[in-house]
Amino acid sequence: MRRETLPRVGWLTVALLSVVAANCEAQAPAPQRHYVGSESCRKCHEGVYANWKKTRMANVVRDPNVHPEAVLADFSQPNALVTFSLKDVAFVYGSRWKQRFFTKIGDEYYAEPAQWDVAKKKWLPYHVEPGTDWWVPFYGTSNMERPTGPLCDGCHSVNYNVATKQVTEWNVGCEKCHGPGSAHVAKPTRTNIVNPVRLDYVRGNDTCIQCHSQGRPIDDEGLAAKYGHHYDWPVGYTAGDRLADFWKLEELKPGTTNFFQFADLTAHKNRMQGNDFIQSTMYHRELRCFDCHNVHSGAHPNNLKAEGNALCLKCHAPSMDNPAGLKGTVAQHTHHAANSKGSQCTACHMPLIEQTIKDNYVASHTFRFITPALTEEANIPNPCTQCHADKTTAWATEQLQKWTTVSPWRMAQ
Repeated sequence: MRRETLPRVGWLTVALLSVVAANCEAQAPAPQRHYVGSESCRKCHEGVYANWKKTRMANVVRDPNVHPEAVLADFSQPNALVTFSLKDVAFVYGSRWKQRFFTKIGDEYYAEPAQWDVAKKKWLPYHVEPGTDWWVPFYGTSNMERPTGPLCDGCHSVNYNVATKQVTEWNVGCEKCHGPGSAHVAKPTRTNIVNPVRLDYVRGNDTCIQCHSQGRPIDDEGLAAKYGHHYDWPVGYTAGDRLADFWKLEELKPGTTNFFQFADLTAHKNRMQGNDFIQSTMYHRELRCFDCHNVHSGAHPNNLKAEGNALCLKCHAPSMDNPAGLKGTVAQHTHHAANSKGSQCTACHMPLIEQTIKDNYVASHTFRFITPALTEEANIPNPCTQCHADKTTAWATEQLQKWTTVSPWRMAQ
């Protein structure tokens, strides 16, 4: 009996050890993923990389010594606002609406006190005034007391390290939206990289809202105590996370008009597309920013997937059997001539009312139609008198009341 039992016990011991070993192997932590830079993505995604490389996302900040063509401002003529020379500039920031100039002092960058208006080709002062951005009271009054690291660079780079002030790469690189890529580069699979398209609509949109929103870190006080700065970007957030765990959107107050908002909660300034969008019916129907935008391509303005009404009519065409489809032609809906400026969907639903630089405005993203009555009531710009600048809001309201295809109560709001 004993001679039979011992072998069985031995086999049982071996079996148990095998199970334990397998368990240990299964529970062993996977190697921590780290950032590898966009160049590492190029080999497998050559076409996407080449198109992205031409976009503004890939060229937000540039070293003028490496890219002299990036300088749009005129440094050839003296100007009282320009108290620095191009030799002082470590980075130029921006190329569409404005261009700002960062100088490096120690391990920090600082914005010079003049900026270039790209459209009007002129110099303007650059200084964030008291009573505007929430972080202003925590910094000195001079631009040279306001480092771009805590105030800008987290959105203009990949993997900005608040302790070392180093980045994996400057600009909005692949891993800004796809997360650390080391595991994917080593062995590409669908499961070891973040693809915002495959995320739920909240986390998918968070990928864009992380930088296209006004807010402040949830742990602002803790970060300030540890690193000595207040940060104007969501420190700790990585693509695929829930942004709300790191970032609190600016509190909007109905009936209030201030630096951030109009009284109807539409944004008053640029970089608040996310604050607008989460209020929209589009968002609540689970659309994502990248249903309209393709950040891998600059083929169309604003990285859009199509131009003009062609984009909107992919979902709102009269032929579509859904509540969002038009009940008639675009001209019948807009009461403007077909293909005219007034028949562009964005003219009424995305008016240019959010300031990015003096006298330059970007589009609202609530998609609400702002009525002339709302202008009278709360001084919110409406699209009717924006186009018909020689007319009054009373005239615009009277015209809208003649539109028998829409709700008279809606138009009177």
